[in-house]
Amino acid sequence: MKYLSIASTIGFGLFAGGYALAQDATLIIQPEQRTVVHEYIVKEHVKPMVLKEQVEIGTAIPQDVELAPMPEAIYTKIPASKRYEYFDWNGRAVFVDPDSRKVVQIVE
Repeated sequence: MKYLSIASTIGFGLFAGGYALAQDATLIIQPEQRTVVHEYIVKEHVKPMVLKEQVEIGTAIPQDVELAPMPEAIYTKIPASKRYEYFDWNGRAVFVDPDSRKVVQIVE
């Protein structure tokens, strides 16, 4: 019985750890896909947001920063991006997990 309890504890720890890692995953965007994102930002004249804080992957974005849904023009070329929202930060597209408001990718 003691071994079963230890195995259960270890199994739960691995499951919980894997879940935490999955939540902190970043979005991978290839160089040719970065061009698609940048061209969209320029072409559509996306209004840039001004932030006092430095923005980095993993940073939580303040609630007063307005996030936009991922446009079809981007997620058709980058399907993994569909679940994220974004904003323009000084000419960079910042992809944000809408649930945690954490930055998952920055495209320059």
